[in-house]
Amino acid sequence: MKQLLIVWHSRTGAARQMAEAAARGAQSAAAEMAQQNDLRVALRRAADVQADELLASDGYLFCAPENLAGLSGEMKEFFDRNYYAVLDRIQGLPYACAISAGSDGSGAARQAERICTGWRLNPVAPPLIVNMGAQTAQQILAPKMVAPAELAKCEELGGLLAGTLLL
Repeated sequence: MKQLLIVWHSRTGAARQMAEAAARGAQSAAAEMAQQNDLRVALRRAADVQADELLASDGYLFCAPENLAGLSGEMKEFFDRNYYAVLDRIQGLPYACAISAGSDGSGAARQAERICTGWRLNPVAPPLIVNMGAQTAQQILAPKMVAPAELAKCEELGGLLAGTLLL
């Protein structure tokens, strides 16, 4: 059985919704391939993921908000905590990243890509950035609802990762 590990962090709900949509997409793709029993999707909050879970997985999706032009602190701490424990032990595995952002997202995406390049992971798609249009402090801090069209893109990304693992 292959395992797709979806690691997420969210303060306002957007990145969590994106991660959940990707998990649905992965499970749906596995079912469409008649391989639903061949894929396990582990949806885990970044603060709870340890190196052994990374080592037990065959592919990854990293989903987080952009905060102040970089990855959210909890997602960055996940990478910091696990980086050396899995270095040279997960190279070549497929990954993707999804970023929820107020207006840009490219800084967080670049930061995640650089870390994954250090791990020598193979990207299956460009970073998916979902801009929520939050510009004021009140908008930024408010709970988010990701639009159905954006969630569909997350489902497609999860499906792509599942397909990559099951082929």
